[in-house]
Amino acid sequence: MRPAINCDMGEGFGLYRMGEDEELMPYITAANVACGFHAADPVVMARTVRLAKQHGVKVGAHPSLPDLQGFGRREMKMQPGELADCIIYQVGALKGFLDREGLKLSHVKPHGALYGMAARSPEIAEAVARAVKVFGVAVYGMAGTMHEKVYPAQGLEFVSEYYADLEYGDDGGVIITRVHEAVDPKRAAERALRAVRDGVAESVHGREVRVRADTICVHSDTPNAVAVARAVRDCLTEAKVHGGGTGS
Repeated sequence: MRPAINCDMGEGFGLYRMGEDEELMPYITAANVACGFHAADPVVMARTVRLAKQHGVKVGAHPSLPDLQGFGRREMKMQPGELADCIIYQVGALKGFLDREGLKLSHVKPHGALYGMAARSPEIAEAVARAVKVFGVAVYGMAGTMHEKVYPAQGLEFVSEYYADLEYGDDGGVIITRVHEAVDPKRAAERALRAVRDGVAESVHGREVRVRADTICVHSDTPNAVAVARAVRDCLTEAKVHGGGTGS
């Protein structure tokens, strides 16, 4: 078994490249593929799906608020029904490319601001759940938030993730930054191991907060993402720690 590591990727657009997707694939087990609303386009989506197939990596959808310019990291107000339709639209687009390659949709993981909004708001989390239920797959989120409360209550498999390249607040919530900065790979790997093994993370102010790490996330737009993913994979492999489920 390989350590359960997921990565948000396929986030280029047209001639613009974002992240080292080809270099990251050997170190991950699941790819969260952008669906066109915060990044990606049909060509990028198709290429990312083929790349994941080549490396035996599971593919999940990474839907966003309709915020291409802001990379999906700005909050927006949307009616729950409108939001659910927005998610179904994006996941359906990715599923078409998966069907063509003979691959199954593994999971859904909301992106950026949508992820954070669903963590706090039961109404938003329920809209996400209604959309994901259409596809009958697992949904990624954070333990101790509305993700964990709402998704299982709606009959969905819930996979809790820990972020190797982001900081945590004193309340245990992840700090979502507009632009990700490089992190120390060794420190990120040691923190990931502690999260998986002990269920503990250190907050930005040095406090211990509880986490649940069924899978470890690395962002492809972190400047040194490949080094971080490699360090996390090697550290967890050496410790013989694999994490939990990564979706069907």
